[in-house]
Amino acid sequence: MGSARTTSDLIVQLLLLSRDIELVAAQRLEGTSTSLRAVSVLLCADESEKTQGEIADLACLDKSTMVHLVDALEQEGLATRKPSRKDRRARVVAVTAAGRELVASTEGVLGELYGEVLGRLPEADRESFLRSLATLVDGRQGR
Repeated sequence: MGSARTTSDLIVQLLLLSRDIELVAAQRLEGTSTSLRAVSVLLCADESEKTQGEIADLACLDKSTMVHLVDALEQEGLATRKPSRKDRRARVVAVTAAGRELVASTEGVLGELYGEVLGRLPEADRESFLRSLATLVDGRQGR
């Protein structure tokens, strides 16, 4: 198999898997007043102090989508924007108690989905797959 074919296969397979997870998550979160994007942003924001741009990068969102999403999270009382402790010119996204409750309320649904996805692999391969995936993500350009 040639290098171009390998690259193409990797891109297509990762995109298909990602899209599959997004579609199924949307179906399962329907009626919960949240989305996988919102949960992802709240999780990224709650790990440590991050700007909207940093969260957008981690959650794979463009900046305009991120602005609208954080606006909506603020209106719903799930997050706030506040000055950064590191750079007073920058604004960071802070998750509220209600935001943490919302994320916790999705853990069962999303955990089950992720379990189903990982369940497609033999159990012995799951940990190494996740470790390898994390290595690939951590090694991205620009990090």
